Amino acid sequence: MKSQVCPKCGGILEVEYVGKVKAVDSSSFWDFESLLPKGHYRHFEVGSTRLLQSHDDESLFLKLEFESPTRSFKDRGSVIEVAKAKEYGYSTVACASTGNMAFSIAYFAKLYGIKAAVFISRSANKDKVLDIRNTHDAELHKIDGDFTKAQNEAAKYAKEHGAFLAGDYCYRKEGQSTIGFELAHQAKDAANVIMPIGNGTLFSAVYKAYSRLVAMRALPRIPRLIGVQAELSAPVVHAKGGTIKYEKPRTKADAIAVGYPTYGMQVIEAIKSTNGLALTVSDTEMVAWHKKFESEYGLQAELAGVASLAAYAKLKGKLKGKTVALITGANL
Repeated sequence: MKSQVCPKCGGILEVEYVGKVKAVDSSSFWDFESLLPKGHYRHFEVGSTRLLQSHDDESLFLKLEFESPTRSFKDRGSVIEVAKAKEYGYSTVACASTGNMAFSIAYFAKLYGIKAAVFISRSANKDKVLDIRNTHDAELHKIDGDFTKAQNEAAKYAKEHGAFLAGDYCYRKEGQSTIGFELAHQAKDAANVIMPIGNGTLFSAVYKAYSRLVAMRALPRIPRLIGVQAELSAPVVHAKGGTIKYEKPRTKADAIAVGYPTYGMQVIEAIKSTNGLALTVSDTEMVAWHKKFESEYGLQAELAGVASLAAYAKLKGKLKGKTVALITGANL
């Protein structure tokens, strides 16, 4: 499968697994290789992030996804996508991003010895843009528009230049599903998992991982999955009748500033299936939790990275059992 998009309808393809596979009781990324698409992977350091118990709430645990090489969960998907691009003989990988994914793709493209062309809004975080261009030699295309427009431009570039189109597609989803596999080892009794929603890939990936583990009888049930969006960019929360409408993102939490999530419908299905929910937090709340997180742990996370903590604060007292909050990134 050299393309992640159906050549007939343009829909995103899904990876399906044939045959019986045993669950792996581990919290190490590459131990899950048997649960990932077969490929020629180089075992770079990625994933395998810590689960930290909250300092002031014994029911809350924090999954520190900023411990990956480019300081976000995006590395889990990028290491798989770029390996596939290399395996299929591509010399260039193209992707759209709000910042973190471009940084991650450029990093692994350099390690695999291929070029990266990234498409990012002119209004993107300037420090992230400098890192992408100066640290990893990526071909940078600034777009007059948001992530949705950048995504269209990346797809156009890939078609015209014969590049591998990476981003929020099926191979990335499989790589990011390893978060669910790790949590099954680190927090098997978790009752709730809170995740930020940008393009929805992470949320749908974790749901798929848990679904596979339940099918393997490695877990008795899927935890309640809770999604959080910024008040000023919340198309999933505002969806009515199962229909998602585009919203122009206006949040400062750039990592979740997505107007029309690619995996939005899968997120809604996952929430319904697990009796979960989706809620919003304000930029002010995320700024406050950014400061509190640094003060309490001596660690830094970006606004989207602490969105799950802001959501937990709103839900405290309403959730039963152990809760895991994903701290997704720390590219400030």
